[in-house]
Amino acid sequence: MKKVEKNIGLKELNPQPYWGFDDLSNKAGTKLLNCFYVQAESKKENGKEFYHYTKVLMLQKFNFKGFLKAMEKGNILVDFDARTGHNHGTKFRMRQNCLPDLYEKVTVIV
Repeated sequence: MKKVEKNIGLKELNPQPYWGFDDLSNKAGTKLLNCFYVQAESKKENGKEFYHYTKVLMLQKFNFKGFLKAMEKGNILVDFDARTGHNHGTKFRMRQNCLPDLYEKVTVIV
């Protein structure tokens, strides 16, 4: 926070970020319509990285109501990316293991 304060200040953002529910639902729905959620353990041996896939979920039918509930619970956070003195865009970050909460259908593959 001290770096942000020094570089760009802590005053109100201008312009103020705003997302209408329709816009947010459409954008999230097109990017997250269906996906796979894969968890893995990793290790390095002799300079090579190896992965052991421990969990694979097929996520179908993005549910915007689930997205809003996750925001209310604090599982989705807004990230204002302004670390180098100018705006790199605004992002949503999600707490680990919460992605399946955004879908109507969750199928365990592994």
